[in-house]
Amino acid sequence: MPNIKNVRELPPICLDVRQKQRISIETLPQELKAPVPPEPSLPVRTKTVKDFQEDMEKAKSSGDWKAVLDFYSTTFDSFLEINAAFKNDANAPFDTIEDSGINAKFVNVVYDALLNTPQDVQKSVLKGIINGLLQEWKGPRTKDDLRAYFILLQNPQFSNTSTYVIYAHLLRQTAALAEADHHFLVHWFKKISQKRFKQLMDRLLQFISLRLFPAKPEEFPPMIKCTWWIPSATKVLSLFNAANSLASPPIISYTDFYNSTLDHIDLMEEYHNWQCYGNSHRFSFCQYPFIISIAAKKVIIQRDSEQQMISIARQSLVDKVSRRQKPDMNMLFLNVKVRRTHLVSDSLDELTRKRADLKKKLKVTFVGEAGLDMGGLTKEWFLLLIRQIFHPDYGMFTYHKDSHCHWFSSFKCENYSEFRLVGALMGLAVYNSITLDIRFPPCCYKKLLSPPIVPCDQNTPVGICDVTLDDLYQIMPELAHGLSELLSYEGNVEEDFYSTFQVFQEEFGAIKSYNLKPNGDKVPVTNRNRKEYVQFYVDFLLNKSIYKQFAAFYYGFHSVCASYALMLLRPEEVEILVCGSPELDMHALQKSTQYEGYQKTDLTIRYFWEVVLGFPLDLQKKLLHFATGSDRVPVGGMADLNFKISKSETSTNWLPVAHTCFNQLCLPPYKNKKELKQKLTIGISNAEGFGLE
Repeated sequence: MPNIKNVRELPPICLDVRQKQRISIETLPQELKAPVPPEPSLPVRTKTVKDFQEDMEKAKSSGDWKAVLDFYSTTFDSFLEINAAFKNDANAPFDTIEDSGINAKFVNVVYDALLNTPQDVQKSVLKGIINGLLQEWKGPRTKDDLRAYFILLQNPQFSNTSTYVIYAHLLRQTAALAEADHHFLVHWFKKISQKRFKQLMDRLLQFISLRLFPAKPEEFPPMIKCTWWIPSATKVLSLFNAANSLASPPIISYTDFYNSTLDHIDLMEEYHNWQCYGNSHRFSFCQYPFIISIAAKKVIIQRDSEQQMISIARQSLVDKVSRRQKPDMNMLFLNVKVRRTHLVSDSLDELTRKRADLKKKLKVTFVGEAGLDMGGLTKEWFLLLIRQIFHPDYGMFTYHKDSHCHWFSSFKCENYSEFRLVGALMGLAVYNSITLDIRFPPCCYKKLLSPPIVPCDQNTPVGICDVTLDDLYQIMPELAHGLSELLSYEGNVEEDFYSTFQVFQEEFGAIKSYNLKPNGDKVPVTNRNRKEYVQFYVDFLLNKSIYKQFAAFYYGFHSVCASYALMLLRPEEVEILVCGSPELDMHALQKSTQYEGYQKTDLTIRYFWEVVLGFPLDLQKKLLHFATGSDRVPVGGMADLNFKISKSETSTNWLPVAHTCFNQLCLPPYKNKKELKQKLTIGISNAEGFGLE
């Protein structure tokens, strides 16, 4: 089989799932037992969609379901009959990943009608499926077998818990197929419509959830007798996930694969099983991280970091005691002391000097200021530092107005330690549950996980990943558009553009040239090699030209976040951990808001929420940014913001004031809704540029 790079290597399934022994008929419900027929030769069936629909109409009007019953009981009696009914051409092999050879419309019509037929028709289908699953299998499966599994997995009857025993055996056999067979199924799944794809995936997620937490435990066999149910279902779900990743654009969002039921199991046991046993016979959901929600992953990462912090702190205490020195409780924290006037340099010195303590809980002190850090000073330190480092005049990052994001400056310098500081800041933010107002493109987080674990060999390149024109669009849309037009240009590229494999960049007022390949300045860009030119150009901009800057940034992040738990994360999930989620739910914020000086029933508060809930999205984001320093939501949702509205004993002529370090809004008791809306809108729309902290 040809290797498809985009298909992630699927972890091996449990050993008991691999066994291809005959399934015991004793585990099936009494009324569904059926004798195993000898394997028939491939019959010829000529019924069309129209014929079937006419049979259904006649049965509904006359009450005589014999023709429909005969069709269902015959069609699902064996794998060969399934192929005979639904294959576009009974004699063609359709031995290709792109075409399953199945009449998908006919399959959909037959299944859509099935749940509206009498019980004896539905039972006949289940009996037939049992017949097919109970056959002895010797040697590799044929493509007709794969087609049968593909069709049977779409059966809507498997949404009913009474069919779960049969469904589990179907999943077990599908999971146990060879990797080459899975390759075909993945590409066939990719062709299913979005609606049906989502239904199949939700059915699998429901199967896993109900096996973990059954509403009626007596419905299923004891867990000890069917330990293979969940591993089999998760393995089959991974095929759908692979199909979704291959599709461009994806059929559904990656978040649709999350199973929130897993938030309620012992996640750390899953994580430790995965760490100890890897992808061996011991099943763990961590082998299939796409099913674990971002909230659950955050729990794993934070608990893993807490355990590392505790371990480091305990060792520090032991060292002190062994040297008969008095333990200092400050040694349990990462204590950072900085001067406001030298914020970046002091922060860099502190984090460099205390590199061994980065996994401890962070506490910040501003020199010359009395104040105990209860979380507010830490957040202020992050806010001020990020604001200073990302300022255009600082020169480390370039802000692209078209894409509203920052990217690494390609200017060469002698010391890249400040990029390491930014990486460490992002890591500290994740570990200390601080949401940063940073605008990096998705490509940045993809590079940050390349690789997810820091290589032992210092000479191994880091932060290098496959980049495409789509990645460049998210940073420099105008340039990406120009390159896209070059690729589709219908004239003579060499004569009309007169370009070579060479790029030019301005550095400190001087223009410097770089070859995209050896002797690139002598290689013209032609119609034949323009695709290679664009790929080299994108790779130069996003990988090569900023390699040293990004490598320092990468090592800074991983100096804090070094954890196998990072292997569970997608780039999009790393971004959410660092910057929060962009999806706002103001009703959830209203429910979790705390009050000081006000009651939630007070007229001013009622006016406030009526105004805020009526705001357009951009003003709601401005309010969140005004009050918390970021317009994004932490992983745990609005409740994790600890948002507070305090009564301001000032004149109602004053605008609202915010303490971003404490997520606190100080609201004067405005007399009416119109005045509150006017003052609030002015305040949140003009909150920057006054030099206020």
